[in-house]
Amino acid sequence: MVWIPPGRFSMGSEYAAFTDARPIHTVELDGFWMDATPVTNAQFLRFVAATHYVTVAERKLDPRDFPGVSKEKLIPGALVFQAPKGPVSLDDVSQWWVYIPGANWRHPEGPKSDLHGREDHPVVQVCYEDAVAYATWAGKRLPTEAEWEYAARGGMTQMAYVWGNEFKPGGKFMANTWQGHFPDTNSRDDGYDRTSPVHAFPPNRFGLYDMAGNVWEWCTDWYRPDYYAVSPRKNPQGPPDSLDPDEPGVPKRVQRGGSFLCTDQYCSRFRPGGRGRCAVDTGTCHAGFRCALAPATGGNK
Repeated sequence: MVWIPPGRFSMGSEYAAFTDARPIHTVELDGFWMDATPVTNAQFLRFVAATHYVTVAERKLDPRDFPGVSKEKLIPGALVFQAPKGPVSLDDVSQWWVYIPGANWRHPEGPKSDLHGREDHPVVQVCYEDAVAYATWAGKRLPTEAEWEYAARGGMTQMAYVWGNEFKPGGKFMANTWQGHFPDTNSRDDGYDRTSPVHAFPPNRFGLYDMAGNVWEWCTDWYRPDYYAVSPRKNPQGPPDSLDPDEPGVPKRVQRGGSFLCTDQYCSRFRPGGRGRCAVDTGTCHAGFRCALAPATGGNK
């Protein structure tokens, strides 16, 4: 883990697409520890081996939760990105998201996929409950949204990216994001089609890797687009409940950092002010997590 010193920063963004990241407001945080990388497949495997934990995507589905659905269709699985064969409307995410029976953290894209060669990639297909279970086992916790953004910015003020204002400084890719035409053509100019090893790109100024792109990361905060207007100045913990106007009845937690699917053509939220959200019971092939720990003293852990 890396020690993140106490400090004050300007949280939020005026980037045009980030309507839920306003107003920019001052936040003060105590110091805390944060994992240098997202939790990897190898780390999650050690947790499962020690506890015999079964993730939500691997559990049998209760017919009472799915009235009218035949039992033979109630097969555990998860959401997987599948590129369409050509350009599609960006208003319909079902054109590239598919529920795949048998998809889970061991099989990120479905039963025919595995983790061979991806031991040092971020674990994915973990919902909020799974991330909390791992963090508790490790003696840690998930970060708050404010902690996450403060750590991602690395001591810089309102830069476009966690490394500065230029997307490719010196012509070098700094994060695993989408290149090409979204969602049908990924040119893989950064070297990766899906997830990448957690040390594949340079760390930010705090020594944290993958604070932009690769995988979304769960935070403890409930999601509300209006929270920044009333957020406390000191160590904000998020609102008491969730509200996503697009799905008002679905409880959602904040996710941060963007993923390998992020592009300015559709989702620019690999920028440090960008906010994501996801239903707490949902895992996807582009979302994982990292842990935090506080209080503590400075140094390396």
